[in-house]
Amino acid sequence: MEKDMQYGSDYKFIPATSIASGVGIQVLPDIYSHTIQIVNFILVGEPGSSDYVIVDAGMPGSSEEMIAVCEERFGTDSRPKAILLTHGHFDHVGAIVELVEHWDVPVFAHELEMPFLTGQKSYPEPDPTVEGGMVAKMSPLFPNEPIQLGSHVEKLPADGTVPHLPDFRWIHSPGHAPGHVSFFREKDRALIVGDAFVTVKQESLYKVLTQEQEISGPPRYLTTDWQAAKTSVETLEQLKPSVAVTGHGLPMAGELLEQSLAKLVRDFDQIAIPDYGRYVDKNIH
Repeated sequence: MEKDMQYGSDYKFIPATSIASGVGIQVLPDIYSHTIQIVNFILVGEPGSSDYVIVDAGMPGSSEEMIAVCEERFGTDSRPKAILLTHGHFDHVGAIVELVEHWDVPVFAHELEMPFLTGQKSYPEPDPTVEGGMVAKMSPLFPNEPIQLGSHVEKLPADGTVPHLPDFRWIHSPGHAPGHVSFFREKDRALIVGDAFVTVKQESLYKVLTQEQEISGPPRYLTTDWQAAKTSVETLEQLKPSVAVTGHGLPMAGELLEQSLAKLVRDFDQIAIPDYGRYVDKNIH
């Protein structure tokens, strides 16, 4: 470790009404989503294979659990080819430093996230005044400081390709974070969303705890550009995904996803954009 680092028509999907921390869902044969506290990390690769990647890096203190999940799925001493980040918020990079120290693998993210991943710049502070529930009010406790990955983090290729996932392309989906990206596979229209939209109302502590399924825009207390967030949801809806694996909440698929995503696009201002908050621009309503 260097010192500078401080679903398509054939998918089989088992519906669920809730999922607890420490539980995983087999979304597609090669896509597995595992919940740690309030957030999901995703494994892409066939079970038992030595060729897999991790998307996002969980909560602080979750590295041992993440390593154990990988070893159970891919074998003892297995090692991912890379870690891909949808963005760099604390609940998506919580274990990243420990994971890179353990595996010595590269990390890839959008170039606009680089300042937050190389110690240069903090994210805007979470907004506890935003319309929402208890989690929003707790948000000042969430860290917004940058992490330092040094030379271990690389920019995603400008041509939209995804390292080690040749069937996927990355799609810039900002709003929740400047360099937020989602990952899409055309052949089965599988979408790894990150936080561009989520399937649990992240501001509500009750719904976070019960994982009550409800499509929503990005978590309000950390979203700073609502016009960009709206455009990103419109862009992702146009892909007509068959299954969406989100950063928070349960995977959503089929007709439920199609109808819910269409409704989110149609009623984004009412569903997603808070009535008030530090980062709300009333002109977009």
